[in-house]
Amino acid sequence: MADLFSWQRVVKNFPILITKLPVTFEIVAVAFSLGFILALLIATTRIKKVPLLNQILTVFISFERGTPLLVQMLVVYYAFPIVLYKAFGIDSRRWEKIIFVDLALILNQGVFLGEIFRGAILAVPKGQKEAALACGISDFKAFIKIILPQAIRIALPSTGLTLIGLFQETSLVYMLGVMDIMGRASALGATSGHNLESYLIIALIFVLINFGLTAITTKIDKNLTYGTKNLTGRAA
Repeated sequence: MADLFSWQRVVKNFPILITKLPVTFEIVAVAFSLGFILALLIATTRIKKVPLLNQILTVFISFERGTPLLVQMLVVYYAFPIVLYKAFGIDSRRWEKIIFVDLALILNQGVFLGEIFRGAILAVPKGQKEAALACGISDFKAFIKIILPQAIRIALPSTGLTLIGLFQETSLVYMLGVMDIMGRASALGATSGHNLESYLIIALIFVLINFGLTAITTKIDKNLTYGTKNLTGRAA
């Protein structure tokens, strides 16, 4: 029982695990940035109620929101190569597994961020856009200069939580064979017979990331709120 936990193994495993942290950051950066772009397209399509596309997105969003992320990854991993081959004759069986992981996470982030953005845009009073159009401002400029800044402020807290959740969700990617920090921990546990130390290290890393992202999001939110204070000194 005394050998269940050892600080020596913590010290030994930490530098080994930390070398795989860039893989996690790379996955998050790709998934969040491309998912962000996809989210804007989804939100716009849903708000404009584009025929056919809106119906397709409704079904797709229901799938993404109603299924576990691991299932989504497995569907992309097994179905995407078939679609590529049948539609374009492209054989993707030799592609790096991280490509399929990225694709699954991009789709997932696109859906969740898209719904956040849609809700934020719709939360801005319609009268503001109508007033801008009445003043001769184009629809595009009204969106960029009036609607979007307010929508960003509304969406920021939920977007920050989604980013934190994305970091946590990357803990599943090793199950598809991607050697990230969780995959390295699993490999260390398999060879040494000791898992606890590695998982505690990972838990600490994710907690620190959580604190860091929360602090950044809170700081940005306060700055945006300060910029919208009215003359009474209260946030608008």
